[in-house]
Amino acid sequence: MQLEENIPHHDNPRLIHINDPKKTNDKFGFSGNEIRTSKYTLLNFLPKNLFIQFHRVAYLYFLAIAALNQLPPLAVFGRTVSLFPLLFVLTVTAVKDGYEDWRRHRSDRNENNRETLVFQLNEFHPKRWKKIQAGEVVKISSDETIPCDMVLLGTNDSSGIAYIQTMNLDGESNLKTRYARQETNKLVLEGTTISGVVRCEQPNRNIYEFMANMELKGQRFPLSQSNIILRGCQLKNTEWAIGVVVYAGQDTKAMLNSAMSSSKRSRLETYMNRETIWLSVFLLIMCVVVALGMGLWLKRHETQLDTLPYYRKIYFQKGKEGKKYKYYGIPMETFFSLLSSIIVFQIMIPISLYITMELVRLGQSYFMIGDQHMYDSSSNSRFQCRSLNINEDLGQIRYVFSDKTGTLTENKMEFRKASIWGKNYDNSYPDADASLEAKDVTVDRRKWKLKSEITPDPELMKLLYKDLSGEEGVAAHEFFLTLASCNTVIPILTESSSSGCDGVLGGSPVSIDYQGESPDEQALVAAASAYGYTLFERTSGHIVIDVNGEKIRLEVLGLHEFDSVRKRMSVVIRFPNHTIKVLVKGADTSMFSILDNDRPAEDHIRHVTQVHLNDYSSEGLRTLVLASRNLTGEELAEWQHRYEDACTSLTDRSVKLRQTAALIECNLTLLGATAIEDKLQEGVPEAIESLRQAGIKVWILTGDKQETAISIGLSCRLLTADMNQIIINGNSENECRKLLCDAMAKYNVNSTSCSSQITKLRRKAEPDYLELPSQTKSSSMPQQCAGEEDTPNFGPLALIIDGNSLVYILERDLESELFDLATSCRVVLCCRVAPLQKAGIVDLIKGRTDEMTLAIGDGANDVSMIQMADVGVGICGQEGRQAVMASDFAMGQFRFLKRLLLVHGHWNYQRIGYLVLYNFYRNAVFVLMLFWYILCTAFSTTSALTDWSSVFYSVIYTSVPTIVVGVLDKNLSDKTLLKYPKLYAAGHRQESYNMSLFWITMVDTLWQSLVLFYVPLFNYRESTIDIWSMGSLWTIAVVILVNVHLAMDIQRWVFVTHLAIWGSIIVTYGCMVVLDSIPAFPNYGTIYHLVKSPAYWLSILLITVIGLLPRFIFKVFHQTFWPSDIQIAREGEILRRRRRRRHIGSKTDEVSS
Repeated sequence: MQLEENIPHHDNPRLIHINDPKKTNDKFGFSGNEIRTSKYTLLNFLPKNLFIQFHRVAYLYFLAIAALNQLPPLAVFGRTVSLFPLLFVLTVTAVKDGYEDWRRHRSDRNENNRETLVFQLNEFHPKRWKKIQAGEVVKISSDETIPCDMVLLGTNDSSGIAYIQTMNLDGESNLKTRYARQETNKLVLEGTTISGVVRCEQPNRNIYEFMANMELKGQRFPLSQSNIILRGCQLKNTEWAIGVVVYAGQDTKAMLNSAMSSSKRSRLETYMNRETIWLSVFLLIMCVVVALGMGLWLKRHETQLDTLPYYRKIYFQKGKEGKKYKYYGIPMETFFSLLSSIIVFQIMIPISLYITMELVRLGQSYFMIGDQHMYDSSSNSRFQCRSLNINEDLGQIRYVFSDKTGTLTENKMEFRKASIWGKNYDNSYPDADASLEAKDVTVDRRKWKLKSEITPDPELMKLLYKDLSGEEGVAAHEFFLTLASCNTVIPILTESSSSGCDGVLGGSPVSIDYQGESPDEQALVAAASAYGYTLFERTSGHIVIDVNGEKIRLEVLGLHEFDSVRKRMSVVIRFPNHTIKVLVKGADTSMFSILDNDRPAEDHIRHVTQVHLNDYSSEGLRTLVLASRNLTGEELAEWQHRYEDACTSLTDRSVKLRQTAALIECNLTLLGATAIEDKLQEGVPEAIESLRQAGIKVWILTGDKQETAISIGLSCRLLTADMNQIIINGNSENECRKLLCDAMAKYNVNSTSCSSQITKLRRKAEPDYLELPSQTKSSSMPQQCAGEEDTPNFGPLALIIDGNSLVYILERDLESELFDLATSCRVVLCCRVAPLQKAGIVDLIKGRTDEMTLAIGDGANDVSMIQMADVGVGICGQEGRQAVMASDFAMGQFRFLKRLLLVHGHWNYQRIGYLVLYNFYRNAVFVLMLFWYILCTAFSTTSALTDWSSVFYSVIYTSVPTIVVGVLDKNLSDKTLLKYPKLYAAGHRQESYNMSLFWITMVDTLWQSLVLFYVPLFNYRESTIDIWSMGSLWTIAVVILVNVHLAMDIQRWVFVTHLAIWGSIIVTYGCMVVLDSIPAFPNYGTIYHLVKSPAYWLSILLITVIGLLPRFIFKVFHQTFWPSDIQIAREGEILRRRRRRRHIGSKTDEVSS
């Protein structure tokens, strides 16, 4: 999801007059603070809800049918009865939508009526949220929720700092700092009324950026994201905060971001529309046959029409003339017959299927949410179904696109290694003596109790506290100062009582907890504290660091935060001795290019550091490079001038800040590098191996270094030693094209777009473009999952490509080459990729194949990928809940994906596939039975069934069993599906729903309808049974037939299944008894006479046996001679259960004897 960048021009800013809401709103008419998340009101609910519902074309079809039935010449059913099915479906959906909207109204009412303190008449008074206006000054107390977007004016802290929690906005639980400008904070603390003007950008969705400036007493100063607190956040660890409202109500960033993402439709439902078209064709053919038959019959009996009922001019009753008949002539009667037959056969397209599918998906979601095997105890998070439309798509996934950090790994960072001035330091020790030695060094300084204990390297500790005079010692000192100061981490201090050795040091230890937006930053600051550089105070203008017991106050002159373009962060610091330094940390790819190359003495250090970085990455560690430089007075003055201009700019502020940062982020002195470990989550290798055995391709899309991604790929068993690694690292379009074509030529990958290049490359190969590590030679190891895609001559392939190459490939005409090469590989790793590139890779597969895709991630950078894929899964991780909020399904650990796909995905696809086919069959057999009857009644479109029986057939008589089976039926146990992952491939082969199954079902339906119609005719050929009695027999016979048909296909019988199948037959009898007991109905009393006749029961038995016999024979032969993998596995389950029972029985006999 891309954020809209509504950055205004200078001539269109939003003007907020502080503490003057009347002037602010009278002139500009800004939105009030009342919010509304509901869709409907009492006045527009009915028309708006109906408009939304009739977006389904099937509903329009049934509306047209009901309208046709209201016309007197076409009134086949009772006019009220014909409306019942559509009204039922519309009412059920409207009630559901109405209830959901009522809950929204209730939530809105509660939210709008909350109170907060607003400055009025020189003091703060309580005021309801919905009454708050832009320009008013609001006071928030600790733990209160922010009612609107406010620029901070002051807090109880003299430095103007406020801590907020943004969980309600972006899901992140870490505290974040916001600052009031010192100019306004001083006035607030003095109790002075503030009056000024805030010029800010127009309302937009970007919650991570705010551009504004404030004019106060003739001075103008900048405002940024660090000066605004947004609606929905909570004030924490701050007694009170005062701010001026800049955005209210629907203009707040929280409300602008509240729009839901577009809903997804399942692949099976799309196929279902194809079959619905075929059913419409069948319906039209039947209607045309009936209409033509009617026309021919009228033409043949044209001379007898005056004596035939319904066609002669006068209706006679008891010798008297009655009302006149309405005969419209043969052409019109034929046309009316066509329309009437459409009404009679309307349920050929099952309207109840939509409601049934929604209820079944709801039931499936209930059991997925309640699955204890997908409950994560560490985060106390259950599985979440955030979309009910695509349950069955989980059973057909072919590609899984996964983030690495926080998805495959835990995203709990631990500082492991450091390279300082060309020397490697390791934090892991084989014995306890070294650890004690390291601790002894710090005995003379005050203890800080960290949340996570880090054991420092003793050699590095000695260097820091005993030898700071040499170059190496100075570099180490600046290294840890950079770790402690170049960040946005907030230290939270709490006094803790303790006994023992801490008391000797004079005072109990202070417990310190670091809160930051990034787990990496928290780990680095905690590491600096472990080495004696403890950050314990931060304000908007300074930080205080405890260096071995000595407090150093550093003035923060400016901060350039990390961004995806620069890939680094820098801070400008004034030291107590008035030295000005810029401290920088960032990715190695962005840092080595800005180092000072005019110092040959440091070339060796750069080279060794690069070697260390490669070693760290090969171990799967996350790396950062640290550097610094001194600033002269002239450089500082130029930078400050440009920095203030960029900060106060309302247009292109981010671009100007990057240009300003470039002034000081150059000619740096390398200090060293850090290595942080992000461990694999539990069960990840096993889950990936199972997914691969199931025929699912797993691609990793990560922003980490290439070496780190390769290492993680090896540790999680995605990459294996026998794979040939194809590495694409290009810096231009031509180079990328050459790399791709070289790889395709080498491994015989066919590509139409690259064939000419491949021919040339085969004549003159240039192997320099293809990097193949010596440790990854091809071998003869058999391929288990690659199928026909892997080239047999070279073994399995693994494609590793970086984000820089993807820039040229995805934005040029190289997508075809990348697609051909990537789909020929068993594994694809994309490194250093941006969020939109992740979505581009997913779209590459979606746009060029019909395969189902799934994207899984845990951070905001994964949102675009999750929304692009057919199925999006969010991980409840350390990076907030943005991925969860954008996903279709959410869970706590990556390993649960194995069970989600192989078990629930398989079950859901099998159930929904059968459900759709069964619903088509159930309605078609009923319609065909009516069709045969009409052919035998002079094409008159009359019905032997009562209107209510026709309506109740889909709604009551046969609906419950389909729902129960769709929710509870299991063709295999979860243990079998997990033990044999290859069974998942049944979804890839579309075994549960395809065109062949549809046509076989329709042929079977045709046979059953013929048996259903003609067996009673044959049995009652000599009797005088009336037509309503025959209709009563057909009604109960078709219900029994379709229920026994369903019972033949049920794989797992439980009590609820028995109750639904046989109970529906009993309910049908009960309804018929009630309907036949109403004297006003023409079928009055028929059931009481029928049940006394042996022919009635014989007819039902013959219909059931003869109708289902071909199906039974077909299933026996198919399962005996052409069994599927599912059938073989099911027979294995049955055999194991029988052996278990025999074993238990033999033990029981031994005990009894």
